[in-house]
Amino acid sequence: MGIVKISDHLHENLRVASNALSRSINAQAEHWIRIGMLTELHPNLDHNQICRLLVRAELAGDLDLKQLCELVEVAQNVQNPSGAKQ
Repeated sequence: MGIVKISDHLHENLRVASNALSRSINAQAEHWIRIGMLTELHPNLDHNQICRLLVRAELAGDLDLKQLCELVEVAQNVQNPSGAKQ
């Protein structure tokens, strides 16, 4: 675990979102980081698809990044079995 410095404005946004969604500020920040990281790694997925993958990862035992990316690839192959890029 480490310390991440963020702007006061972003911290306020985290505080508001965490209160609205009944999460701690750290949990909200971690959620946004996961969503952003997966969005950058898999720009073809929408928010709904990413959230479903995170639920699957949690059910599978909170997968690490490598395992989660493999899950994304499997899910994409299931949705597009011909192998053509979307």
